[in-house]
Amino acid sequence: MGSRIVRGLLADDSVLPVQELRVLDIKDLQGITDDRLTFINGDVRDQTTVNEACLGVDGVIHSAALVDWGANRPEVVYDINFNGTKNLIDACKGNGVRALVSTSSVDAIYTGKPLRDIDELEPYPKKYPNMYGQSKSEAEQLVISNNTSSLSTCTIRPADIWGEGDPYHLEALFNMAKSGFYVRLGDGKSKCQHVYVGNCAHAHVLALKALLDGNENVEGQAYFITDGLAGNFFEFFDQIVLQSGQRVWPKNLWLPKWFAYGIGAISELIAWLVRPIKYYNPNFSRFAVNYTCTDLIFTSEKAKRDFGFENKYEVEEAIERTARYYSG
Repeated sequence: MGSRIVRGLLADDSVLPVQELRVLDIKDLQGITDDRLTFINGDVRDQTTVNEACLGVDGVIHSAALVDWGANRPEVVYDINFNGTKNLIDACKGNGVRALVSTSSVDAIYTGKPLRDIDELEPYPKKYPNMYGQSKSEAEQLVISNNTSSLSTCTIRPADIWGEGDPYHLEALFNMAKSGFYVRLGDGKSKCQHVYVGNCAHAHVLALKALLDGNENVEGQAYFITDGLAGNFFEFFDQIVLQSGQRVWPKNLWLPKWFAYGIGAISELIAWLVRPIKYYNPNFSRFAVNYTCTDLIFTSEKAKRDFGFENKYEVEEAIERTARYYSG
């Protein structure tokens, strides 16, 4: 998503004209070139580097994070997601940055139980299923609490982000399709929200513009972002896999949630048994099964009302663009 935010800011039709764009990241810019662009290779956990990146800028979009469903050590997840955010806030305040938009997550309010038709009034959970949700929640609250007269802040809570280059959903599904054996979890009845990466990036730019323009409605707020109706996780992504030219076989194989949950438990037990020799957490876990098979439905009406969020790309176009990317 970070690269799409950069492309959106540099685009001819950008709603926020940019004279200079400074990018702090641990990897390169994937072929993005522009005379207005300065790249700083670094980590948000390094306060000196973060200070350098924030020197003399008007607004910051903070989307650096470790997206994690239990594969990494909890202390590493917390250090990047919370302490990295704290470093950035300190750098913004120390350098006179006027506005900060931070990428949060729906996991900031995810309890592990179904959440249907919720909005931003949904309270933070007292307990989180994993460190990722806890770290994103604490980081979000830190950003909101640091909204002041000199630094305007808000947070964006995206739904499941998908699109070209998606490393979290589509990559695994395409690998499964290419293996010749395609399995879905649950019974197909659970529903969740999604957001195309281009629309999610657009929401960040709109929010930053609103803060820089002095829109008081946006200051100190959190916003859910989605661009379409709720649907089943696998049924939604299946259409992209099929449209790209991949074969899905078997056509309708679903592992019951209880069965998949049991496999996740066994995977976690094996990881625990070998931990004295090698530390790892399995990607296929009870949390992953539960997250995929649990309703998580919300609305973006607040973002539409407060800073005019609308889809830059309609879902049909986004699906075509993504399928074309993976068919190449």
